Amino acid sequence: MMAAPTRGAAMVALKHSDWSTIDKALGMQSGYVLTFSNPAFTAFFEEEFGIHIFDGKYSQNGPSKGKHMRAFIEVEDAPLVVRVLRRLWEHSEEIPLFHEAEGRDAVKTKFFDLLTRIEGGSAAPQTDVIERFRQDETLEELVAALQRDLDANRPAAAMDRLHTYCLIKFSHLLQVRGIACERSEPLNSRVAKYVNALQTERDLKEMTKQIIKNAIGVFEKFNHIRNNRSLAHDNDLLDPAEARFIYDSVAAFLRFVKAIEPSRFGA
Repeated sequence: MMAAPTRGAAMVALKHSDWSTIDKALGMQSGYVLTFSNPAFTAFFEEEFGIHIFDGKYSQNGPSKGKHMRAFIEVEDAPLVVRVLRRLWEHSEEIPLFHEAEGRDAVKTKFFDLLTRIEGGSAAPQTDVIERFRQDETLEELVAALQRDLDANRPAAAMDRLHTYCLIKFSHLLQVRGIACERSEPLNSRVAKYVNALQTERDLKEMTKQIIKNAIGVFEKFNHIRNNRSLAHDNDLLDPAEARFIYDSVAAFLRFVKAIEPSRFGA
């Protein structure tokens, strides 16, 4: 079966400990992959995924099977990488040397935890909507701190700063329209004013109107997250997957705003 193209999906970004987990799970420490010979390794990838694993684009790390496997993980998109790694684990279950190895359960737990993280977005969150849109030292520091946490794939640690960024951003989007915004106004109130202005100015489709109206409630809940599940106070942080989902949801709304009025967004 040919692998479905996944261009546009995020590639996999792994830490040293993640590579160690894969090496142990698939026996890659010495350049091997499980017990595959070169012909068997070639056949496995071609028959299962329609991939020529000894293709030149997987050769940059060296000639061994393990080096080709590592290059494949580095250059291909996350959904395909996860499919291949899952199938290789299934294959390893048929090999007594691996299936019966001491510590197998611990290796399995780490391996599948890693696959779950990759599926949930192992690549760092996109920061294209986190911009320095005016000359302001506070904004400069805020954006720099946000980008550091997001580039390190730590969205849970960035929640309070993301909330502050949104406060400043929607205040800015109101001010450029001449709409008053008090410093004490909560985030959801600022978003509501912005949504009302947008609907007045633009002939938006009904579905778009509904989505942006729903965003007001989302940002209201974001106030609670900032106060009770972020570094703004002595709180327990969000689970990384949930924090990533919240960040991506907020970023999606900001991305829409940037797309429909780029001059005001970054003015």
